[in-house]
Amino acid sequence: MSGHANSRKAIFLALGANFAIFVAKLFAAIVTGSGAMMAEAVHSLADCGNQGLLLLGIRQAKRPPSDEFPLGWGRALYFWSFLVAILLFSVGGMFSVYEGVHKLSHPEPLKWPWLALGVLGFGIIAEGLSMRGCLQEVNKARGEQDLWTWFRQTRSSELLVIFGEDLAALVGLCLAALAVGATMLTGNLMFDAAGTIAIGVLLIVVAVLVAIEVKALLIGQGMEPGRREELLDFLRQRPEVAEVLNLITLQMGPDVMVAIKARMQRTSGDQALIASINTVEAAMKARFTDVKWSFFEPDNAD
Repeated sequence: MSGHANSRKAIFLALGANFAIFVAKLFAAIVTGSGAMMAEAVHSLADCGNQGLLLLGIRQAKRPPSDEFPLGWGRALYFWSFLVAILLFSVGGMFSVYEGVHKLSHPEPLKWPWLALGVLGFGIIAEGLSMRGCLQEVNKARGEQDLWTWFRQTRSSELLVIFGEDLAALVGLCLAALAVGATMLTGNLMFDAAGTIAIGVLLIVVAVLVAIEVKALLIGQGMEPGRREELLDFLRQRPEVAEVLNLITLQMGPDVMVAIKARMQRTSGDQALIASINTVEAAMKARFTDVKWSFFEPDNAD
């Protein structure tokens, strides 16, 4: 069984690391004239924007339900996560590709390449620490799942975005270091341009993968498959329930809505039936604390 990750902690770790890296990269890009370094600076600035929007989404998701929004604002988090994937990742990726193509047609010699490598080394260390913190939270959430299965099945859009962002940032830093190092060794500026384009392609690929997953949440996904099976088993084992006829779940940001149709054990009357249903719902919400809304329908057939 997976645990509960602290998404906010992962976001603040990433925000601190990315801002420090952005300042260092921007300084190095201006001094060295490296296109790969400038692409990485833009990437880090975009990542800071990522974290800001995700924090805004988390805040909005906590708004209470109202007559206009009876199921609350939980899914607002998916909107901001999708916006991060589409606008910031893609804009950063497309800018990097543009910068690389520009460097191919208008190559400029690198200045202070050792400074660029030093900044990239600092960035790799800082981003590695951020990635380590993110993975600690991911590991709490994924349980025994492998990373790819967790990526495809997680309902935590903010943690999904942070994971994709940190992974892209770390790989992008390594690509930039390789590009600058190859340019220093060979004197061929094509390596710098190629590294810039590769970083852009990496960002676009990550953006598409994250957007696909968040889009499914926006449309309306249920609980994670494994957790839904846990809930189904729990209901089947309740002494008040004779048979679970149907179970519908809907993920609403950090909260879940559940609709249950079940054949109940025979009772002495309507009041006893109502009491049985209330008992099941209370036990369910105590066990599955993310279930905020439950709708229970007793019936003989689905």
